[in-house]
Amino acid sequence: MTEPSDPTDTVADATEISGMPEISRMSYEQARDALVETVARLESGRTDLETSVALWERGEALAAHCTAALDRAEARLRRPGAGSSQDETETETD
Repeated sequence: MTEPSDPTDTVADATEISGMPEISRMSYEQARDALVETVARLESGRTDLETSVALWERGEALAAHCTAALDRAEARLRRPGAGSSQDETETETD
């Protein structure tokens, strides 16, 4: 793991994590973007152990939030009649 170039980087990281938006209030897109950013920060290797663990935990929570949002969307699409107008349009043009 590479050492941070500035020792205050890790302190700023730990503070920044605690001030991040609450995951449950994020849209799918916001959570997905935050997850991508979290993974990039972890992969950079520029955080101390405590911050890395906090980022990992946040990443897990973000991934779970995204999965739940996708599951809800899939369930809506699988409801009877959810895609009937689209199915009828496709049938007429085929």
